[in-house]
Amino acid sequence: MKICVIGAGAIGGYVGAKLALAGEEVTLVARGPNLEAIRKSGMRLISGGVEYVARNVKAVSKLAEAGPQDLVILGMKAHQVSAIADDLPALLHADTVIIPMQNGIPWWYFQNMPATMPAEFANRVVESVDPGGLLARAIDPARLLGCVVYPACELAAPGVVRHIEGTRFPLGELDGSKTERVARISAAFERAGLKSPVLDDVRAEMWLKLWGNLTFNPLSALTHSTLVDICQFPLTRGLAADMMREAQAVAGRFGITFRVDLERRIAGAEKVGKHKTSMLQDVEAGRDPEIDALVGAVIELGRVVGVPTPHIETVFALVKLLGRTIQEDRVSIRAQRVG
Repeated sequence: MKICVIGAGAIGGYVGAKLALAGEEVTLVARGPNLEAIRKSGMRLISGGVEYVARNVKAVSKLAEAGPQDLVILGMKAHQVSAIADDLPALLHADTVIIPMQNGIPWWYFQNMPATMPAEFANRVVESVDPGGLLARAIDPARLLGCVVYPACELAAPGVVRHIEGTRFPLGELDGSKTERVARISAAFERAGLKSPVLDDVRAEMWLKLWGNLTFNPLSALTHSTLVDICQFPLTRGLAADMMREAQAVAGRFGITFRVDLERRIAGAEKVGKHKTSMLQDVEAGRDPEIDALVGAVIELGRVVGVPTPHIETVFALVKLLGRTIQEDRVSIRAQRVG
C-alpha cells in the first residue's frame, strides 16, 4: 500500500516508521532539520531500548512531490491541518482514504453521523477547530476514517522518534459501518505491530481519550509537571476530576457513554509515569499549544447543549494566554534545575 504521512513528528514519525518497517511504501512529509535527517539516515525509532531504522522511507517537503496515495495520514496538530487543505488533492486518487490522527474533537465530528447521534446536529461546524467550516468543505468526509491515538512518543532529535508506551490506534468509519477498507487498513496496522481494532462507535472512544487529554495536557503545560505528578498531587488530581466531570456531562448530551469510570481513567494516566504530555513538549519547544481541539471544542459543545464548564474554561483561558506569550515574545518555556 502507498501511504503518505503528513507531519513526521512524534506520532507521525512513529506510525510512518512502523509501517515502513513492515514493508509498506511510505512517504513522509517533513521540513527543516527533520526532513534532512530523514533523507540522510532514514526514520529512526527507539522503542523498548532498541533502535530501528526505516531506511526505505521517502521524505519530501511538498505534498505534490509524493504523488497519489492509497492512504494519507494527517500526523500534524489539529490547528495545522487547514494549512495543507488546498494541497491535499495532489495526494488523492478515486479511492484514497484519509486518516486524521489529531487529538480532541475533530472537525468532522458532525459529518456522516450514525443514527445514534441527535439528527439536529448533522453537519454542524465545530468552530473551535474549523473556523468557518473550511475543512468541512475542503475534505470529502466519505474519504475519512476516524482514529484514536493512544501511544506516547516524543521527537527526541531530528529524524529520531522515541516511543514511550502504547501501540493502540483504534479505527472506525464515521457512520459506524463495517467496510472492506477499514478492515484492510486495520490489518496493515496490525502487521506493523500496531493494535488497531475496528470500532462501531469511534466517537465514544475519542471522548474516552479526550477525557484525559483535555485535563492532563493543559495542566502539565501550566505546571511543567508529568502525568504521575499531576495525578499524585491532591490539588491537581482534584482539579482534573472536576474538569472530567464537566466533560462527561457535555458528552452525555451527545449520546456518549464512557466504558471506564473516572477514577480508572485517572489511574491509567498515573500509570504512564514521568511522561511529558505533547502540550508540555510544545511549550518547552516554543510551539503554540494544541488547545482548541482538546479544550476549546469541549467548551463550545457545552455551550451548544447548555452544560456549564467553569473549571475547563478557567484552564483554557490560562493556556491560551500562555500560547499568546510564546508566540508574541517568541520564547520557549522550560523548567531548569537550580543548584
